[in-house]
Amino acid sequence: MWQCVWPSPLGEMLLRCSAQGLRGVWFIGQRYFPADANAFAATPGHALLRETQQQLTAYFAGELQQFMLPLDPVGTPFQHRVWQGIARIPYGHTCSYGELAAALGRPTAARALGHATGQNPLSLLIPCHRLLGKQGQLTGYAGGLPRKQALLQLEHTILRTPHAAAQPD
Repeated sequence: MWQCVWPSPLGEMLLRCSAQGLRGVWFIGQRYFPADANAFAATPGHALLRETQQQLTAYFAGELQQFMLPLDPVGTPFQHRVWQGIARIPYGHTCSYGELAAALGRPTAARALGHATGQNPLSLLIPCHRLLGKQGQLTGYAGGLPRKQALLQLEHTILRTPHAAAQPD
C-alpha cells in the first residue's frame, strides 16, 4: 500500500492505493476515515498517487469531469453494486437515494444504500456527493455537508436532475 496527503481546496485528503488501483480518497477526519491511516509510510512520488493528484487538481479547477483512474475499493458485494450505481450519475446531475435504490432493483433499500454510500472510500471518484434526499435536500455526506454543497456548486449542479445513467447494466 502507498499513500500520501494531498492539500485539496476543501481540506487535506488522504490518497491511498494498492498495486491494483486506488483504495481510498478521504478528507482527513471525515466519518469512516481509515483507522490505519498512520500504518503506511507517505509515498507521494508513487505514479498512481501523482496521477490522482493531477486529476483532482484538474477537477477542482473545473477542467475535468470524469476521472480516469484504476480503482480498487474494498467492500461487500452490495457496497460495490451501490458504488457502481453512484458512479453512473454524471457530472452536473443528481439523484435521490430512493431513485438509485429503485434503479438498482432494491426500491425499499434506500437506508441500506445510504449506509453503503457512507462507506464509499472513494468519495470524489465515486461521486456520492451527487446523491440527495427524497425532496432534493442535502443529506448524508461523510466529508460534511459544507463540502457536499461546495462540490455540487463546483459542478454547477442543477439540483434534482435525475439521470437514467444510474440504471444498472
